[in-house]
Amino acid sequence: MPTVFSHPAVPLVLGGGLGREIVPRRLLMAGVLASMLPDLDVITFRLGVPYSADLGHRGFSHSLLFATLVALAGAGTHRALSCGFMRALVFLFVSIASHGILDAFTNGGLGIAFLWPWSGDRYFAPDGLRVIEASPITLSRFLSHRGVTVLASELCWIWLPALGAGLLLLAARRRGERTLA
Repeated sequence: MPTVFSHPAVPLVLGGGLGREIVPRRLLMAGVLASMLPDLDVITFRLGVPYSADLGHRGFSHSLLFATLVALAGAGTHRALSCGFMRALVFLFVSIASHGILDAFTNGGLGIAFLWPWSGDRYFAPDGLRVIEASPITLSRFLSHRGVTVLASELCWIWLPALGAGLLLLAARRRGERTLA
């Protein structure tokens, strides 16, 4: 899995590229928090739930159904997020669903249960695309050479492409603003 530092890349890039008129600050912050939410499933390790179980790590909380339900709940607070219901729903869904998608591009773990509860199968990106180094779950392993390797991988495979995408979105938005002016 990518680290908690890199899962917010998607909502941050979308928010920055689309601008505050489309993604208000409160919605952006909700998206950042939502993008990290699926990894709270590591708590299940302490409860004795096996990694490979539907309720284990990268199981139900990484599914598209989970993303939909959390996005619906969050969209119910759209007024507090300073936007409309549909905008909150779509932005929060993309923020949460991006978590599992990024995890699918890692080179470790058991895959992602995207289709839970209809299927317990775990999915990865195709072999040649699993380029992100999987982050260790324990803090002691993260604070080692392995953690540095993971962060370097995330810089290369998540943050640099995200920066490029954000700049393209920003350029398109500015071009659109000039056209309307």
